[in-house]
Amino acid sequence: MAVDSFSAKARKISANIGAHYVDNARTLPWRTPPGGDLPNPYHVWLSEVMLQQTTAGAVKSYFEKFIRRWPTVQDLARADEADLMAAWAGLGYYARARNLHKCAVHITENMNGIFPQKESELLKLPGVGAYTAAAIAAIAFGERAVVVDANIERLVARLFAIDTPLPKGKAEIRSAMDAITPDRGAGDFAQACMDIGATICTSKNPKCDICPVQEQCVAHAIRDEEAYPVKAPKKEKPVRRARFFWIEQRGQLLLSTRPPKGMLGGMRALPDDGWAAGNDGHARPPLAGKWQVHDNIVQHSFTHFSLEVDLAVYQDEKFVTDMVSQFWWPLDNIAEAGLPTLFAKAVKWKTERET
Repeated sequence: MAVDSFSAKARKISANIGAHYVDNARTLPWRTPPGGDLPNPYHVWLSEVMLQQTTAGAVKSYFEKFIRRWPTVQDLARADEADLMAAWAGLGYYARARNLHKCAVHITENMNGIFPQKESELLKLPGVGAYTAAAIAAIAFGERAVVVDANIERLVARLFAIDTPLPKGKAEIRSAMDAITPDRGAGDFAQACMDIGATICTSKNPKCDICPVQEQCVAHAIRDEEAYPVKAPKKEKPVRRARFFWIEQRGQLLLSTRPPKGMLGGMRALPDDGWAAGNDGHARPPLAGKWQVHDNIVQHSFTHFSLEVDLAVYQDEKFVTDMVSQFWWPLDNIAEAGLPTLFAKAVKWKTERET
């Protein structure tokens, strides 16, 4: 939408948000200052994948670690996937890490290590969806693209009091964001909106008194900011049961590599009983012998279900295992194994009992 066709309100919103960003932009390791040179596309892509379902505060240290270890997309493409997954451990939503590697390989092998700059071409990359493609196009290449993350969704829904419940309301929110996105500087504008959503237009107790678009906000005018965006009633999460198995020998812990597909695919983990999002585990131990079972030592919440975990500790001294996916890891260096948070919780519980 051309600037000339903006409504007066849209122009005012766009101008106020842009001006606010110049003086109040968050300093983040993947960004460049407002109005400055465009950032490295590799940095933008990496950060945007990490930021999906994750806060900027949680992502900073992971981003910096990845950039130190894999400075370019070609370096990331050459990375051992197990090492990449271990480095990702703790960020969650591990399919993102697997897609990150696939995309790095694709860009390196098929595109000479160069990211496409058009939103339509970015959408063709492995693991890159509509939001990420728009964000990379706007932020890394200065293309006009309509960027809508959770922070922007909340800000725009309140600005226009969009009361269609999510997810159906997403289309209206995107249309409203389109109406206020300028033709030039779309990347800075998107990041400005993200910042306002993250620091001012927060889910609870928004700081409306310092918001640069307070006067244009319909939700503020009716004093009902927290009612937006309207969300459909939450469904109660099912609770699944799982059993992890602790087998220790001479200061080493037996770990396994999870199947490449499915929950936490390809990650290093404790052996378990085959639990999944749709079913409880079978609770059968991987080998005969004496086991001590500790009930419900960990509770962990996934997007669509919760998991209660028992830990079975092997009590015998000898056993035989010939499973290719199993290996020993020094207990005093277990942090370097890169276990997913769920399994790291179980290890923490066990080791704290022994100290």
